Amino acid sequence: MDEEVCRMTELSKELQDSAASLISRSCNEEASLRQRALSLHTSISNLRSSISSSLKKGNLHPQHALKLEEELGRARYLLTQGDAAAFLPTKSHGRFLRMFIGPLNVRATRKDVQLKVKEEYNSFRDRTALLFLVFPLLLLGLRSWTWDGCLPALPVQLYQAWLLFLYTGLALRENILRVNGSDIRPWWIYHHYCAMAMALISMTWEIEKQPDCSQKQKGVQLFLYWAIMQGVAMLLQNRYQRQRLYTRIALGKAQRMDVVWGETSGVDGQLWLLCPILFILQGFEAYVGVLLLQTALVGVVSEWQVITCGILLIVMAAGNFVNTVQTLLTKSRFKAKMKKGKSKD
Repeated sequence: MDEEVCRMTELSKELQDSAASLISRSCNEEASLRQRALSLHTSISNLRSSISSSLKKGNLHPQHALKLEEELGRARYLLTQGDAAAFLPTKSHGRFLRMFIGPLNVRATRKDVQLKVKEEYNSFRDRTALLFLVFPLLLLGLRSWTWDGCLPALPVQLYQAWLLFLYTGLALRENILRVNGSDIRPWWIYHHYCAMAMALISMTWEIEKQPDCSQKQKGVQLFLYWAIMQGVAMLLQNRYQRQRLYTRIALGKAQRMDVVWGETSGVDGQLWLLCPILFILQGFEAYVGVLLLQTALVGVVSEWQVITCGILLIVMAAGNFVNTVQTLLTKSRFKAKMKKGKSKD
């Protein structure tokens, strides 16, 4: 028995030494690769600047310069989109990530880990889209059948607490995805910041203590109707965007870590369905915001929470509308450019 215990101790020490040696070698090799990647990235940038400068001075033929630019583009693509991209300097984590997790590095060096982060984000969106639809349906149903047309404060506050969790989770995941190389428009993250603030503020909004409960809760009811529409739109766009992203990856127009930015990234047939829904949603969101402001101005509900939530809803609706229109214009310009290129061929 004593010999067996001693043998286990020796084996544990050997394993510890081997693991420590492996970690030390890995750290040294990683540091060397980081230095090489940074040096190569700098050299490529300097060489591109030299080509542009030579072209302007007339020391380089335009056709030859274009060929050199294409070769450098391929080299830069391999460096920034391949496995070596993990050793380049990471994007700034931003204050939001630092506030929640501190100065930790969330950049994954292995592609399989990066893809797992993206798949988890997509799964989270799919799960929460269904809950986004179910919760307001349940609240409105109970309001009619059980609560005599007046929502109790606690269920609504629990729903707002869930919304706070949802938007915080989305914002955290999207910031981590950006650090790992995903292409996400900044507005969608800012939108989630606004939604987090609105959910937090609305939890402190007293909706029961008034003689006319239905009048005070009109904005809440409209918001729940909007949430139902938003849940349907989220389910549709999640499905369409995932299918479209797989198609773009297969065609070489997107990377595996990309998230289809915006809400209008489907194919043409899908856009004819999604765009009207999205514009109606944005208009209804702005309408709820205006209604809340009117409620405060006429003195029905004059709490600061009502005014702030109304302003946030209008800001989010305007931002969503502007970003959706910009996405559609970008797609139309890209399609026009493609058609022009085909006509020249």
